[in-house]
Amino acid sequence: MTVPNILTLLRIALIPVFWVLAVSPSPLLRFLALIVFIAASLTDLIDGKIARKTGQITTFGKIMDPLADKLLVISALLIFVAQSRMTAVAAMIIIARELAITSLRVVAAGEGIVMAAAKSGKWKTTAQMSYIILMLLHITELPFLPLPGIIETIAQWAVTLVTIWSGVDYFYANRHMIKASVK
Repeated sequence: MTVPNILTLLRIALIPVFWVLAVSPSPLLRFLALIVFIAASLTDLIDGKIARKTGQITTFGKIMDPLADKLLVISALLIFVAQSRMTAVAAMIIIARELAITSLRVVAAGEGIVMAAAKSGKWKTTAQMSYIILMLLHITELPFLPLPGIIETIAQWAVTLVTIWSGVDYFYANRHMIKASVK
């Protein structure tokens, strides 16, 4: 088992820890959820760098690394929906995009094609992680911040739009592969 794959498995293992902390009524435990989320997100950056630098890119990593990312993001979105801090529509749009792109990558991998992340996908990931961190900061509980609910709503729809844009961009950029696989 390679170090990048261990980091991917660690990210998956941190998801239930994140979940338990994030739904806690305790502000301290919710703050720890933020720390766990950031740590889990950083394992994604680290495992990718290590894998590329040391040539430890594996089939397991190609499939499980993006899946681990999606599971982490989806778990956070579901928490926000359950807390009525995010609409189910926005969460479903984001989740649908994530599952569609992951499925496309799995199909491509099955045909021996590695689909590199597009620049729009990197923007999407940055937007999603920033949104989740903003939400985990519980800005609605900060008395000095004007209109925190509006800030959360604007952020929700901004990340949803960036997610849609990146999905369209990704499918358009890979339309040749999609056409080839449906024949």
